[in-house]
Amino acid sequence: MNDGSEVTISSPSGLPDPVYIDAIKEPWVKVEILSPKEYVGAVMTLCTEKRGVSKDVQYLDENRVLNTFEMPLASIVVDFYDQLKSVSSGYASMNYEYLNFRAGDLVKLDILVADDKVDALALIVHRDQAFYVGRDITKKLKGIVPRQNFVIPIQAAIGGKIVARETISAFRKDVTAKLYGGDVTRKNKLLKKQKAGKKRMKQVGRVELPQEAFLAVLKRNDN
Repeated sequence: MNDGSEVTISSPSGLPDPVYIDAIKEPWVKVEILSPKEYVGAVMTLCTEKRGVSKDVQYLDENRVLNTFEMPLASIVVDFYDQLKSVSSGYASMNYEYLNFRAGDLVKLDILVADDKVDALALIVHRDQAFYVGRDITKKLKGIVPRQNFVIPIQAAIGGKIVARETISAFRKDVTAKLYGGDVTRKNKLLKKQKAGKKRMKQVGRVELPQEAFLAVLKRNDN
């Protein structure tokens, strides 16, 4: 903090106001990955995308290679192992151990659904990845959040800056379907009334998020 103190948080919602923050630190780990040599390039690419720093490469024999990386813990705790198995056709294995806390250019990424912040969906991410993470999450939520009778904006934001946005369109009911002939005035009145009703609904409405919405935040693409 700016006053020299340190605050430990367990969730993004506990992050203090950025104006009082001097630096944000995150835990780093040493990761050792054993793989056949033909998958070394794919392993290196995956770890680099996850902000990993290569520290050592050992050729144990003519077929096996031990790669050592230092990486943010946040980069490997969700689906890194599944991705590692994917890029190595299931042959790579890994283990890791805690190293220390390190300062990084980290920001809080808020997710807003229908203009309401959802604390449970907030993340702390590296600034360089905020756009990609926000875009990925908003796109996934668009396919998960149920449609309503009003438009639902889904946004990813850093402070007051929107970095990604998707929109779920409203159900549209043809309120003029039962009208016959060309009574334009009557049709316009009904459409105006429908528009006003949707506006009121949006003001008081709350979107209930399914469990899949929270899982989408975990299974995300950082690139």
